[in-house]
Amino acid sequence: MIETIQDIVTPDGRMETFICHPERGGPYPPVLFLMDAPGIREELYDMARRLGTVGYFVLLPNLYYRAGRDTKYGPDVLQHGSAEHQRMRAVRTKMTIPPVMSDVAALIGFADGQIAAKKGPVGVHGYCMSGPYALAAAARYPERIAAAASFYGTWIVSDAVESPHLTLGKAKGELYISCAEHDELAPLDMVKELQALFDKSGNPGELEINAGVHHGFAFPQRWCYDKPAAERHWERLIALYRRRLG
Repeated sequence: MIETIQDIVTPDGRMETFICHPERGGPYPPVLFLMDAPGIREELYDMARRLGTVGYFVLLPNLYYRAGRDTKYGPDVLQHGSAEHQRMRAVRTKMTIPPVMSDVAALIGFADGQIAAKKGPVGVHGYCMSGPYALAAAARYPERIAAAASFYGTWIVSDAVESPHLTLGKAKGELYISCAEHDELAPLDMVKELQALFDKSGNPGELEINAGVHHGFAFPQRWCYDKPAAERHWERLIALYRRRLG
């Protein structure tokens, strides 16, 4: 594997981005991997590497870069009330979809200029807070994003004017939405409403509820990690990218 960390220039600054791809056989279709709320950490790097090994040019940006370089958090970031959790939440609560769409454009533009990245369709997937970002990106850039996936995305249906449920029909790429049966941030009533909107959109993709698992089930270092569901998540994601990106 080839891996680097580079600063990608955006209208708002320099976005630190972890990039990986296979050593041989390129160029590779670009995939944008959007982080969950606890932010950039080795666990996410390992997930990016796993995806890269099967033939993709993976970009994992630190979406908190606007708050400065000191936006990587310790292991107690998941402990509600801890100092690291409060520090993360101070940044997280200011995140909105429009600036992230600008970041997505910068990532696509960067990939377009890389020899190891194949020109053409792009994939994007996000976890937790970034599930909505991935779906919004598919609607915002329908001519480039051929596949988008959301894994236990939070509040995909909301009162926000930029809520991604309002624009599902604008995506030309295939969408995959994976939900956990037990998720306070995406309760089943919301998922039911989202399913109806998804069906109405006519998108060829799928909304899937993973029975018996909790929000965060795909992350190996979480208390709720569920290996069968996590492996299913990899199978669904890689199959989606194979179909739409090659």
